[in-house]
Amino acid sequence: MPALYLSHGAPPLADDPVWPGELAAWSAALPRPAAILVISAHWEEAPLAIGATRTVPLVYDFWGFPDHYYRVRYEASGAPELADSVRKLLRAPGRPVQDVPDRGLDHGAYVPLVEMFPGADVPVLQVSMPTLDPRRLLDIGRRLAPLRDEGVLIVGSGFFTHNLAALRQAGVPGWSSEFDDWGRRALAAADVDALLDFERKAPAGGLAHPRTEHFAPLFVTLGASESDLSRGRSVIDGFWMGLAKRSVQFG
Repeated sequence: MPALYLSHGAPPLADDPVWPGELAAWSAALPRPAAILVISAHWEEAPLAIGATRTVPLVYDFWGFPDHYYRVRYEASGAPELADSVRKLLRAPGRPVQDVPDRGLDHGAYVPLVEMFPGADVPVLQVSMPTLDPRRLLDIGRRLAPLRDEGVLIVGSGFFTHNLAALRQAGVPGWSSEFDDWGRRALAAADVDALLDFERKAPAGGLAHPRTEHFAPLFVTLGASESDLSRGRSVIDGFWMGLAKRSVQFG
């Protein structure tokens, strides 16, 4: 299976005239996954945690939206076999893995999956980010890479630029377009070292990501994709409310 990093949007993504269709076309071009493993910007917990392995309520981790966004359902089955595989790959002395059996999918997971796999007919498992350290996340991705050979679609879900100040500005801020262009070129060159050091190497890195959790899932995807970095490509680009929605596929 390929491995993906996608910009997951927010609950109003469903109302956008373009983006849902882009996500749907992307999933239609993918091989059918046996299961989906999601690493979302919206779940940071250490030690690394494995979420629900059965269908439980979604996590509506946002505030102040109209009521209908809190009525969205996505009842994908859990993936207990995938959870077992994740434990075997990641658990080791000094690297504990915990289970949080009642933790449902947050909006970083279900918002894009509603558009990509609307039938909720592929088992989904979410795991936490135990750190925001790029190299540690890269290593987690490397350890998860064998799952791709078992038909698992690994999805890092964040946002290519994420500074909510953009929502209060007209048009695309310069810092958002500059960072997006730098990231596009770094990805095309498979320059993992630059991406790992984006806070210092990228223009406007501190403005594009005042806190780095929305870029961090990319490093898990990069680690899971080391054999395919030269075949990486941007599938979705452009901007939404001033933020770069660049989303990439490896393999």
